[in-house]
Amino acid sequence: MSADPAPPSRCDLCPRACGANRAAGERGACGAGRALTVARAALHFWEEPPLSGSRGSGAVFFAHCPLRCSYCQNAVIAAGEAGAEVSVGRLSEMFLELAGQGALNVNLVTPTHYAIEARAAVAAARSRGLDVPVVWNTSGYETVAAVRGNAGVVDVYLTDFKYADAALAARYSQAPDYPEVALFALDAMVEEAGPPVFDEVDGMPRLARGVVVRHLALPGALEDSKRVVRLVHERFGSDVLLSLMNQYTPVVAAAAAAGDARAARTLARCPELAGRVAEEDYERLLDYADGLGVEDYFWQEGGAAEESFVPPFDLTGV
Repeated sequence: MSADPAPPSRCDLCPRACGANRAAGERGACGAGRALTVARAALHFWEEPPLSGSRGSGAVFFAHCPLRCSYCQNAVIAAGEAGAEVSVGRLSEMFLELAGQGALNVNLVTPTHYAIEARAAVAAARSRGLDVPVVWNTSGYETVAAVRGNAGVVDVYLTDFKYADAALAARYSQAPDYPEVALFALDAMVEEAGPPVFDEVDGMPRLARGVVVRHLALPGALEDSKRVVRLVHERFGSDVLLSLMNQYTPVVAAAAAAGDARAARTLARCPELAGRVAEEDYERLLDYADGLGVEDYFWQEGGAAEESFVPPFDLTGV
């Protein structure tokens, strides 16, 4: 049996290009070291309808994250506080198990820093009969080289486009280069995956290939959200599916109230993160998209932020 591929000895898998010798166990800017770490592998019902359908998306949540946004809803796994070390072989078995449970797809959630292992696991699973689409679920903070490296592996990109403004990207994600980097990466994703292609499962459309671009509305950031919508629409039109999200939850405020010192520091620096997105601002964003002529985009009903889109990271399916 062949050994698992080693992580990079000078890591440049994400745009931070921190150069960590992860093969020797050094941890990168994302927090990941040598071990492939997964926190959950289970059916997930909170993606866009053509990705979740009635069966659910086969979501595999990886630990650690290159971006580490201040308001992250999955902060527990982004910080590497949940998860177990697994082999590439075990990861490929998770994919097959999820497909066996009826998953519409295999959904790799924040896999960028484990791209080498993830690609190997997909290849192994496909050699054993995996026949559902593979979704790369990403913050959008990707290098063009990494996207090109996914050719033949990834069918669908489910990518964020978080900010059009560099200052906002610096404030919340310590990544002032995010708008430019994410745009170049999105160009590559669209070139690789092509325009949306649907098939049918259980009488419902399933996204088989293509790109979904998510944008999460943030408190007090309506003008930046408008800039994102205009940029994506004017550049890509119907070549991508746009998803405008209203599920921002002030988890940082809850963490600070529970005594988390890091969250308290974040809240002191960014007090606006303690609030929710005003319903009228979200409606204005949808009206703006309509006015631009954006068609068939995904949107969320009022009160989405009250729902739980975050599953327990309790090693289910790992």
